[in-house]
Amino acid sequence: MQEDLNKAIEVLRKGGTILYPTDTIWGIGCDATNAKAISKIYKIKFRTPQKSLILLAENVAMIKEYVKNLPEIALEVLGSYKEPLTIIYEKARNLPRNLVPDDGTIAIRIPRNEFCLQLIRALGKPITSTSANMSGDISPFTFSKVSEEIKEGVDYICTTNQTVVNTPKASTIIKIFDDGQMTIIRS
Repeated sequence: MQEDLNKAIEVLRKGGTILYPTDTIWGIGCDATNAKAISKIYKIKFRTPQKSLILLAENVAMIKEYVKNLPEIALEVLGSYKEPLTIIYEKARNLPRNLVPDDGTIAIRIPRNEFCLQLIRALGKPITSTSANMSGDISPFTFSKVSEEIKEGVDYICTTNQTVVNTPKASTIIKIFDDGQMTIIRS
């Protein structure tokens, strides 16, 4: 796994894209602070920038670097939720314009996947996460379900966990407003 991590980090640092296993599905990722790399992901997926990407962060401290206000309720939810959870926060900051939608929000998840956490830790920044499929197609829960077009489009394909079958459930998505109000987007 270490050699795979080293190669993936090298690609991410050079502004490249990777195909990698997340805690939910196989995803396409890049350095979330690199606007050119983010544009490459939109091109690979034939996706419009209006459909923003999720960020994977190592911990709450990293989330605070990219969100102006972290409501107290978000900390409570993060501490109590056992399933994969993505939270949409208001007032994203320190991120490229092509990553943040017009409403200024950003979706962030702290993965419970050791490979993802080591990637993020080694990069020192969040990585993007979007399903490894063409926009509108079914999300791949296994590496074998990733299309050849996606595989050919990325700069590096991670070898870790290629034979693992993830639980077929995407993350729950909750939007938490600065005033502490919450809305469930996907459960």
